[in-house]
Amino acid sequence: SYLTWDQIKILDQVLTEAIPIHGRGNFPTLEVKPKDIIHMVKEQLIEKQIHVRDIRLNGSTASHILVKHNGTSYKDLDIIFGVELPSEFEFQIVKEAVLNCLLDFLPKCVNKQKITAQTMKDAYVQKMVKVSTDHDRWSLISLSNNSGKNVELKFVSSLRRQFEFSVDSFQIILDSILAVYRASERPLTQDCHPAVIAESMYGDFNQAMDHLRYKLISTRNPEEIRGGGLLKYSNLLVRDFKPADEAEIKSLERYMCSRFFIDFPDVAEQQRKIESYLRNHFIGEEKSKYDYLMTLRGVVNKSTVCLMGHERRQTLNMITILALKVLGEQNIIPNAANVTCYYQPAPYISDRNFSNYYIAHGQPPVFYQPYP
Repeated sequence: SYLTWDQIKILDQVLTEAIPIHGRGNFPTLEVKPKDIIHMVKEQLIEKQIHVRDIRLNGSTASHILVKHNGTSYKDLDIIFGVELPSEFEFQIVKEAVLNCLLDFLPKCVNKQKITAQTMKDAYVQKMVKVSTDHDRWSLISLSNNSGKNVELKFVSSLRRQFEFSVDSFQIILDSILAVYRASERPLTQDCHPAVIAESMYGDFNQAMDHLRYKLISTRNPEEIRGGGLLKYSNLLVRDFKPADEAEIKSLERYMCSRFFIDFPDVAEQQRKIESYLRNHFIGEEKSKYDYLMTLRGVVNKSTVCLMGHERRQTLNMITILALKVLGEQNIIPNAANVTCYYQPAPYISDRNFSNYYIAHGQPPVFYQPYP
């Protein structure tokens, strides 16, 4: 489907607006326009004989451009370079290309000759991921931004599963608009702008657009997704998205939970994953963390069928403690109407001969009352 002029205006703003890449320690903040770093990385790859099939904008940013007024926002800027990565050599070239490009964004007063690629990685890269299996060959380099708006450069040779839910399945092909930027410095106008195509990896573009417009949750085969899409699903629920099919989602929830516990079988691993998700997806939204955790707990509680009873209780307790910790950090006391407290009376309370008070001689009476 072709983007409208209004959608192209938003895309143009996303690609031309400088994003701060924050350095660690004494390293300065880099002001990076996405269109510039995309072009520089592409040029370096071509120079090293790596063919770039196409360049795409992926995920929540693409969704934001297609449907701006449904209350959703985007954080990461997720750029996909379609490339061939037949061996470890190509993976290394991709990494070096990105780090070399970052050098060019340093202020002119900096002596760049003394700065190594490893130094740039330590200063500006939030995370690096490399996947090399029979079915999936890709790498990810995420550049640090303190407000959570990371620039994520993904280099994909093959990737079986490219989306979690229909609402984040969109990709906007950038090659035509990038070519216009290179050809002219003049701003885009309604009468003079390129044709830009958007696709949905979900398959049915119009159906996925309806899901995005009306905030509906739909997916296919969540057991194929690492983590089952469970954390993203709970995030959509807490943002007032509703299942497109109530009957189907109950079955899908069980698959989500099963895959999550296959990928993260240990409670400590589960906790690290949830805490990482909170850090990356709730920056500036501290008050939503508690609602998110309780929503996640509800899904795990009703849809987990693959765990032993004690394992399930451990996970539920861990999520509950995280939720209480979040409240403590915000100095918030939960609404007592939503809190259930359990009291287990001591065994002797049921003894009719037991008196619930005693009088110590020479002392005022002391009353011991069991909690109601």
